[in-house]
Amino acid sequence: MRHLAPLAVALCLLAPPALAQDAEQDRGMSLMERGAELFFRGLMDELDPALKELEGMAREMQPALRSFAEEMGPALRDLMGQVEDWSVYEAPEMLDNGDIIIRRKPPQEALPRPYPGTGDIEL
Repeated sequence: MRHLAPLAVALCLLAPPALAQDAEQDRGMSLMERGAELFFRGLMDELDPALKELEGMAREMQPALRSFAEEMGPALRDLMGQVEDWSVYEAPEMLDNGDIIIRRKPPQEALPRPYPGTGDIEL
């Protein structure tokens, strides 16, 4: 995608002034607007195959995701009701035997506050 920007700039600089004036009169667009339009059109042409591939993958995954939501939705809803605050737990950890452990974070002890004027930061 990085190669499109120099190409767009080169096209804008190489366009003859008469062509730029015709385009400006026909569409009411400046040379910069026309260059931006060409740039974004080229960008969309480059991205179109990737977007179509992503759309195809989404179609393939849709049945599996729907099945997961139907099966796991009630269990996740129950779990969300039992846990009040997720920030007090560490990230889940999977053991070698397949068990998943979610540990509670150690409680934070109150740190002593430094006296004013003893810090490293000068105001």
